[in-house]
Amino acid sequence: MSLGDHVLALDIGGTKLAAGVVGETGDVRSFVRTPTRVGEGPDAVVARLLDLGREALTAAGCAAADMAAVGIGCGGPLDPATGRVHGPPGLPGWDDVPIVDLVRSAYARPVFLENDATAAVLGEYRHGPWGDVRHMLYLTVSTGVGGGVILDGRLHTGAAGNGGEFGHVIIDWNGRVCGCGQRGCIEAYASGSSIARRAAEALATGEASSMREVPAVTAETVSAHAGRGDPLARRLWDETTAALGRAVAVMINVVEPELVILGGGVTRAGDALLLPVRHAALSQAMRPAGAAARVELSSHGDAVGVVGAAASAFHHLGESQ
Repeated sequence: MSLGDHVLALDIGGTKLAAGVVGETGDVRSFVRTPTRVGEGPDAVVARLLDLGREALTAAGCAAADMAAVGIGCGGPLDPATGRVHGPPGLPGWDDVPIVDLVRSAYARPVFLENDATAAVLGEYRHGPWGDVRHMLYLTVSTGVGGGVILDGRLHTGAAGNGGEFGHVIIDWNGRVCGCGQRGCIEAYASGSSIARRAAEALATGEASSMREVPAVTAETVSAHAGRGDPLARRLWDETTAALGRAVAVMINVVEPELVILGGGVTRAGDALLLPVRHAALSQAMRPAGAAARVELSSHGDAVGVVGAAASAFHHLGESQ
């Protein structure tokens, strides 16, 4: 395996960690994942992440020394220049964690850090089946909600490296408190953790629901029971897709992209999420912008995080040459 052909990609999420060996063309040679277990603290999670990376290398039949670099995708805020993570809402306790230094010490390779959704949009742009698209938005709808932007064929990162924080677009300034401390962010309505929290709150009021039979209600529980006709689950799911659709419409108006891609764990619901969000977004966007846009699901499924982290690593390697 050629040194310059592959990277080790690490994806840090609030619910799961993932790792894979990925080629420059986006081919995934190995893909492994494990629960994050954020309650154990940053040290334990980082140790588990490093072990997962070694597992991915073994599964691909290579060693760290064979890798051109290591790419890390993580929810923000973070600083790609210093390689530090600065307290993402989905990773409580991750205050000023020097993740790049820790990973570099473990693998002795160049390491690049990027916001996970910013990396994912680059992965979709480079390796997705989207054709000649110059303006693209990506939203990860998972434990939290994040975003990434391609403008005129170039990755947009912003002045501080965290551009595209779509999860904190405010859709109701008097709304629910978000993990970031503000009120009414889309993350407070459409993230997997928020969907589960809203379900638990409703159940605590005594509302009748088939979800009471489930020991630990998740976003997947709400989606599944909504599909079976449970009134409470249906209402929660409709609220979620309406909020997400409204947020996507705002983003379409601001950026006027040709393509909006939805990824992340909540999108495992498939058309149950995509179709109402697409309808709401395109019908509520201003007419020229809405007519020019498509809304689709990620082409990489659960591997989008590692494909994105790898694409970001190759992007930075190219810039450094």
